[in-house]
Amino acid sequence: MRRRASLRTLLAACLAVHVGCYVVERGDTRVNNHVLREQNLVLEERAENSVHSLIKVTESTSTTIPAPQCVLPPGMAEEIQGYQEVVDRVIDYVTTGDFKGQVYSHLANLVDTFGPRMTGTGELEAAIDWMVEQSIAENLDNVHTEDVQVPHWVRNNESAWMTLPRLKQLHIMGLGSSVGTPPQGITADVLVVKSFDELKKQGLKAAGKIVVFNPTWESYGVTVQYRSQGASEAAKVGAVAALVVSITPFSIASPHTGQQYYSVENKIPVASVTLEDAAMMERMQARGQNITVKLIMGAKNYPDTISRNTVAEILGTHQPKETVLVSGHLDSWDVTQGAMDDGGGMMMSWAALVVMRKLNIRPRRTVRAVLWTGEEQGLHGGIEYFKRHQHDHEQFQLIMESDSGTFTPQGISFSGTPEATCIMEEVLKLFHRINATQLTNPMTGGPDIAVWEKLGVPTGERHLARGLYYSYLTNLLHILNELFFYVFLALHY
Repeated sequence: MRRRASLRTLLAACLAVHVGCYVVERGDTRVNNHVLREQNLVLEERAENSVHSLIKVTESTSTTIPAPQCVLPPGMAEEIQGYQEVVDRVIDYVTTGDFKGQVYSHLANLVDTFGPRMTGTGELEAAIDWMVEQSIAENLDNVHTEDVQVPHWVRNNESAWMTLPRLKQLHIMGLGSSVGTPPQGITADVLVVKSFDELKKQGLKAAGKIVVFNPTWESYGVTVQYRSQGASEAAKVGAVAALVVSITPFSIASPHTGQQYYSVENKIPVASVTLEDAAMMERMQARGQNITVKLIMGAKNYPDTISRNTVAEILGTHQPKETVLVSGHLDSWDVTQGAMDDGGGMMMSWAALVVMRKLNIRPRRTVRAVLWTGEEQGLHGGIEYFKRHQHDHEQFQLIMESDSGTFTPQGISFSGTPEATCIMEEVLKLFHRINATQLTNPMTGGPDIAVWEKLGVPTGERHLARGLYYSYLTNLLHILNELFFYVFLALHY
């Protein structure tokens, strides 16, 4: 079957992804280190039980598609522009009408009440229950949850001290799934390297040492490999622990957490370290100074546990089995309340359905919101949903995700057939009021939905102005300015 997302489908998805939440950065925050999403996330099977892990990130080559490439069937452009009144109605409702401030208010309630929402914690499950209750209260259809097996990793106490050439506390943050150190810690000399190639060349020097990875920042897509695989590569040459510079171009002595993946049996402790401390140790090594660090990490991996994806719908009036899906992840890291990553994107996706219900907008096809769980620890919610529903992929007309921050919307990052892409480009012209008319191709980001793209399902993410996504000490709500939350939500209808 050749899939072409319908006009109404694309319009609904665009509204669902564009209008409702600008974000302004203003204040200290600790980013949970997820990303600006300049890259595509590639999933590969790594276990006999077919559970996938995020093991590779590649950079995007997306480009803005010029209008002359598109030739629409006669009358289609006029039909699309006929929806301008509907689009304006939604924009007005969420920017100046009764729904103004509601998304921000819901998000504030979530992060204030439940705080960090790490897999394996009661806080995450309570937050899921709360979103179910809110969905029922808003009279959404088919509200339910779907079980997902997720990791249960606990950070516990952690510290690092440089003892030579002087005494200094290092700012670190353990990486997800890392093993801990012995109770007395690990004390060892340090080897600083810039790349995996340099590590291999200096392999004999690495044995028995703590390897510090301090690569030159190029982009998240290039640099994140050191966080993902640094511990395993260091273990191969006999290192006893690894420290990885935070995956960010900017720092205020703020380490960032994130997930790492062991690919060897010899698992060594691994933590992120600040840009400042990594650069200092590199300078010391260049001067010929010996560096010794004592690392203590109480990290522990417990047996997997069960969490849940949260699902709510607006049933379609004409083709209810055909589905447009919007999504974001509800979980966060343990050191943050996850307002930016991904509370804002998740809440916008959910609120898209609420806006449709309140405005009595009746979609021809079913619009479904899925709030993923276990995203931060390896896309577990997205993977489980795909495994469960992939046989129905012909019913999915469009799948979208909001997990790239809540900065100023500029358009849509989209993957689909040339015909669907041309229609989407025309649809985006309806959002000239908020300057969100750009179309880039292929989709960048969308980690939980990238697997659907491989099956030919049209997929998309919001195309945003770049913000300082990694620059905050904590991913707190006060970076989100209520005034700017309004203009994204209409795109999420």
